[in-house]
Amino acid sequence: MIDHISKSLFASAAAYLLSTPVSAGEIWVTNEKDDTVSVISTDTLEVIHTYETGERPRGITFSKDYSRVYICASDSDAVQVMDPETGKILHDLPSGEDPEQFVLHPDDTHLYIANEDDAITTVVNVETRKVVAQIDVGVEPEGMAVSPDGKIAITTSETTNMAHWIDTATQDLFANTLVDSRPRHAEFIKDGTEMWVSSEIGGTITVFDVATQSEKAKFGFEVQGVHPDRVQPVGFEFTDGDTHAFVALGPSNHLAVVNADTYEVEDYILVGRRVWHMAFNADKSLLFTTNGVSGDVTVVDVAARKALKSIKVGRFPWGAAFRP
Repeated sequence: MIDHISKSLFASAAAYLLSTPVSAGEIWVTNEKDDTVSVISTDTLEVIHTYETGERPRGITFSKDYSRVYICASDSDAVQVMDPETGKILHDLPSGEDPEQFVLHPDDTHLYIANEDDAITTVVNVETRKVVAQIDVGVEPEGMAVSPDGKIAITTSETTNMAHWIDTATQDLFANTLVDSRPRHAEFIKDGTEMWVSSEIGGTITVFDVATQSEKAKFGFEVQGVHPDRVQPVGFEFTDGDTHAFVALGPSNHLAVVNADTYEVEDYILVGRRVWHMAFNADKSLLFTTNGVSGDVTVVDVAARKALKSIKVGRFPWGAAFRP
C-alpha cells in the first residue's frame, strides 16, 4: 500500500515533469556495498543503467569533456577509469591505499586523492597513469577541493581535525588550519575567495578567507525534533552564483539550506535516511541526494525547497556526479 507521503512525492514529481522543459542529463551514484554505480536520467527520474565497479566505490567525478568517469574503488586501492557510454572499466590508476575522495585539477590532468589509511594525499597524472607526488597530511584524510585557478588544493583530515593547504605548483603544504571534529567535505566558492569545510561530529561548517587562510565564520544547525548528535554535516553544494548552499546533515535525514552571504540557515528539507552527498542537474533546478541507509536518492525541487521523489538505487549510495 502506498502511504500518504509517497503519494504526495509521486504527485509532486509528476507535476514537475509535466511543467518543466526536458533537459537531458544523468546523475551517477556510487553504491559502496553493491560495488556498482547507478545512472539516473534527469528527464525521467528513473535508473537507466547499473554498472559494476571495484570494491566499495565512493568518490566519483568526470573529466572535463565527460568522456571518462573516475571512481574511487576504496577497498580495491585504485581509482578506476570507466567509459560512461558503455560502463566498461578502461583501466585503473595508482591511488595509494583506501582512496575515498578526490578532486580533478582544472588542468583536467591531475587527480588529488585522499588516502585515508596512509595519511597522505596522492597526486596522479591521469594521462601518464603515474604518481607525481605523495604529500603527508593529517590522520585519516577525506575531503578534497581545488581552487578555481588551480593554485591551491585542500585535504581535510578527520582525526587531526584540520584543513591542509597545498601549493599545487610545488606540491608542498603551506598552511594547516584547525576545524571542528571530523571534517568531511571542502569547497571553494565566490571565485576562490572563500573555502568551506564541514565537520561531521562537530556539527558545524567553518568558512575560511583564502587569502589569509584565517577563519571568517562558523555556523551550526538545529533540526526541530532531532537530537543534536544526529545533526552531522557532510557533503554540500552551491546554487548558481554561490548564493545558497544545500548541506547534507547525515543521520538527521535532512538537508539544510544556508544563505552563503549571511551564513544563516533558511530552511530544512526532509530527505532519505543518512543523507551523504548530492549533485545538481544541468540547470540546478533539481538536486539529487544520496541516502546511505535507505538505499535511495531523493530528488529535491531547488526553488520550492521540497522533496519530489525517492529513487531506489543500490545499497549504501555514497557519491554523486552529473553528466550532461
